[in-house]
Amino acid sequence: MKILAPSLLAGNHAYLGEALKEAQEDGRKWIHLDIMDGHFVPNLSFGPQTVVDLRKNSDLFFDVHLMLEQPDKYLDAFLRAGSDLISIHLEPTYDQEAALKKIKNAGVQTGMALNPDTPIEGLIPFIDQLDLVLLMTVHPGFGGQKFIESVLEKAKQVSEIRRDSKAEFLLEVDGGVGPEHIEPCMDAGVDVFVAGTSYFQANSLERQKFAEEVGEGC
Repeated sequence: MKILAPSLLAGNHAYLGEALKEAQEDGRKWIHLDIMDGHFVPNLSFGPQTVVDLRKNSDLFFDVHLMLEQPDKYLDAFLRAGSDLISIHLEPTYDQEAALKKIKNAGVQTGMALNPDTPIEGLIPFIDQLDLVLLMTVHPGFGGQKFIESVLEKAKQVSEIRRDSKAEFLLEVDGGVGPEHIEPCMDAGVDVFVAGTSYFQANSLERQKFAEEVGEGC
């Protein structure tokens, strides 16, 4: 399964519902929601009420990425909001295992996210609890950054861990992803491509070509 997941962070924040509708009308199945607290990353974005309001008018798969210093304190709100998958970060200090268990027990899919400089070894204890591993391909906080090519080697290593452990999680990349990155990412084993600026600043034909490059639905 290959998926193109537009990042709503790159949409017009005055018309988020319209940006969501555009993605849906383009044939997308997933939407990526970046939640930033101004502490773990140097920016603020959406809260759980935004997710609630967007969910009222959409059946898209909500891929919710919590870039929070204390994600465990906000899980209940985002679980109630209508998230389909919640990714939490490995880097902050909190009980990651308990947080993943809480997400899973709520019937929501689990993800673990790593920043570009974070070693993958920290993932190992959680592999059998994950539905998705998210590798940041920029330093998180702001859109429009350049894709960090060195993360491709990390993606290959995570793919090898997945193969060797017979795990079934999806591998996602997020940050600076454009059509030119699809082939090398696929070669590294990536399944889900989060695209923000490169998606929402493109016209409908360019978006369709982008999806074809991903091979969404294959």
